[in-house]
Amino acid sequence: MKHLLSLSLLGLLLGGCTTAVPPPSLALLPPPAIQSAAQGHAQWVEYVSGGGAEARIAIGADDHCPALIADGQTMAMQLRARATDMFPGLCSAAIPAGAKSLIINSVPLPVPVFDPQRILVLGDTGCRIKGDAVQACNDPKAWPFAGLSAAAAAMKPDLILHLGDYLYRESPCPKGNAGCAGSPFGDNWASWNADFFAPAAPLLAAAPLILVRGNHEDCQRSGPGYLRLLSPVAFDPAAACIARLAPYDIALGSVHLAVLDDSDASDTQIDSADVPGYAAELAGLAALKPAPVWLALHRPIWGLISGPLNIPIGGNATMIAAAGTSLIPRDVELMLAGHIHTFEAINYDHGIPPQIVAGHGGDNLDSAPSDLSGAIFQGHSGVSVKDGISVSGFGFLMLTKAGRNWAIDLYDSAGGHERRCLFTPGEGGAFGRVDCPTP
Repeated sequence: MKHLLSLSLLGLLLGGCTTAVPPPSLALLPPPAIQSAAQGHAQWVEYVSGGGAEARIAIGADDHCPALIADGQTMAMQLRARATDMFPGLCSAAIPAGAKSLIINSVPLPVPVFDPQRILVLGDTGCRIKGDAVQACNDPKAWPFAGLSAAAAAMKPDLILHLGDYLYRESPCPKGNAGCAGSPFGDNWASWNADFFAPAAPLLAAAPLILVRGNHEDCQRSGPGYLRLLSPVAFDPAAACIARLAPYDIALGSVHLAVLDDSDASDTQIDSADVPGYAAELAGLAALKPAPVWLALHRPIWGLISGPLNIPIGGNATMIAAAGTSLIPRDVELMLAGHIHTFEAINYDHGIPPQIVAGHGGDNLDSAPSDLSGAIFQGHSGVSVKDGISVSGFGFLMLTKAGRNWAIDLYDSAGGHERRCLFTPGEGGAFGRVDCPTP
């Protein structure tokens, strides 16, 4: 049995993935540049709290909302957020149930699919610039998100699940560094456009999105920008940054997806003030109908990276404490998370549904042993890994419905097929499995 090392060591190994720091001074962008940058690509469809979907568009600096044309009918869009020196204005409109066509400014938008059969999953897509940790954002091999986005969109998913961490450009690019020369930084439109909206343009045009909040979108980093642009709830410019959003769920035919915001849950030490709230949210999953439920969150409760001697270590201290001995309600049949920058498929020994980790969409990669079997976690839940794998390299997943099962195809950043796993739901109250045969 492989034993878990201390969570404080885990914090050192995960580095910037786990510790929030005050944001750098913001790189301000004048309204004319906002006007130019916002036009042409920044419109999308996303699922929101309450289970419906919204069309959104960044409109520039004049706060004039265009119309949404839904099935030939003109609908007024509402101003979600006024333009500022740092952000363009943003408009939104609720999408009528059953809509077959959506158009803004003569540009079609993807239409929600009631029972999605092909679900694209990715996470942690931004390019890291933080102090001495500098990724070559100008090199498509070192930061492949734009090419990954195009390859994934070409596969025509019905739904896109982004598991969080959109903006990593926290510091200025060091002088003389050609790899990131010209990069913006800070929580502003220039950085959001460079790290997410511009490279993700093919994805925004391909399918509606579910946009999980990551720890890089907490209130100490780019939380205000996330709440303005991507949050599933209404934006209030006068309100303080919301540290944790309430869970919400979306009924999608055979998939009932619950989204839980654990962006602020400390990995390395138990935040006792947050434990009761998270515990109530986890317990509340049992009340969601129809069952079964998939749980999407950014920080995996029981995820792993490589420790010394390549021993797998991990686990989120706060969420493990919140799960306690009750663990995860039986109605949850699959967990999906990012945060750890690799692909992982994990089956646990008891009391927990299988876990998929897909945090390998663009930021600097983490290392995890290829065989995760036998790993155990600190805390009092008694959880260990029955069997599991990790696969290194940048990439994304496509989940495809196959009867009552789901095929999980793992692709590299260029769209090359790497491996196929199969998620088989459990029966008779038992949890299911994710199996990944050796290719």
